[in-house]
Amino acid sequence: MTPLPTALLDGLDRELPALLDLYRDLHAHPELSHQEVRTAATVAARLREQGWTVTEGVGGTGVVGILTSGPGPVVLLRADMDALPVREATGLPYASTRTAMDGTGREVPVMHACGHDVHVTCLLGATALLAANRHAWHGTVVAVFQPAEEVCGAPAMVADQFAERFPRPDVCLAQHVAPGPMGLVATRAGTIMSASDSLAVRLHGRGGHGSTPAAAVDPVVMAAATVMRLQTVVAREVAADRSAVVTVASLHAGTRENVIPDTADFTVNIRSTTAAMREHLLDAVGRIVRAEALASAAPKEPEITVINGFPVTVNDADATATVQAAFRSAFGRDRVIDLPQPLTGSEDFGVFGTTLGAPSVFWTFGALDPAAFQGVDLLEDGIPSEIPHNHSPMFAPVPEPTVELGVRYLLSAATPWLTPRQK
Repeated sequence: MTPLPTALLDGLDRELPALLDLYRDLHAHPELSHQEVRTAATVAARLREQGWTVTEGVGGTGVVGILTSGPGPVVLLRADMDALPVREATGLPYASTRTAMDGTGREVPVMHACGHDVHVTCLLGATALLAANRHAWHGTVVAVFQPAEEVCGAPAMVADQFAERFPRPDVCLAQHVAPGPMGLVATRAGTIMSASDSLAVRLHGRGGHGSTPAAAVDPVVMAAATVMRLQTVVAREVAADRSAVVTVASLHAGTRENVIPDTADFTVNIRSTTAAMREHLLDAVGRIVRAEALASAAPKEPEITVINGFPVTVNDADATATVQAAFRSAFGRDRVIDLPQPLTGSEDFGVFGTTLGAPSVFWTFGALDPAAFQGVDLLEDGIPSEIPHNHSPMFAPVPEPTVELGVRYLLSAATPWLTPRQK
């Protein structure tokens, strides 16, 4: 194992104040998926200042930087840039107060509730050190700043002739902050993140007066019954030793309390860890939606539309072992967790490796105060429910030393491929 060369970290202390300022700026100015215009411009400007060759507008708002230091392997490093339609409640001095128009034309609050501002900051920190310390490595680095993680951002970049326009990687690396204690980094070989499928469902009823429901077919009741029945998919159709999630996170119907509407709309998000489970869950959701419509005497078949979907994220076994060994060498064995099972969250990062024919490694790292986890066995007990998780309006990574650690993780993971030059 090649240890992380000290020369590659030269200047990190000097970079940190500016990186922390950048993090706070990005956090205060979040942008929704496919709208990351300001963030992309900031990234492109900083990469150019560092000396990278920069391409903007890849797959929409994506940014790709290329830096070469002699012959050698090609390493792809990815950070995602988008934020979420969440109203921030952290109370931080740099908390977001932004709103934006979403894809349906609604004005929504916007927050970096998933830590992508951390990812952008860490990768820009790593690119700064790679540019400043070219004598410490050789090869080519492809720095990818991706829009719309989980909303087809990676497929959009790949579809925009990524393979033809940029060097083909020998390995693809990416990381994600997690609601765990700072200083811990976790990964596993094989499946690490679940597949994700999102569906939009429209149920058709027959509208009428709220005082005469017998003269109508109430889609609100139909939707309520459907949502409750969907809760039985995991509880009664998934074995206890398997992992799956079916979540209904939005439900809309009607305009007034005394008018039964014609339709009800809801969305379903499905997470699965095997191809067979994915197929079963999709079939089960469709079966229940259609059965409840039939049971309610709906005048029309329900409409089920695919919003997006992508497969499980799979870590290459050999490349993962290499990254884990690098982490243990740099941070200590007790700081590196081998996850016992896949996470229920999902990622479209794996699209890069799958499409480009390169091994991928994805890991998570803690971003919260370790004091909040006193007495907690994370592997046995999991993250306590009172700890704000990703997508929570209270999710607030602690910038120091999270940003510094994120930079070190990226460089440590890349080092085995970017072998130091031999004298």
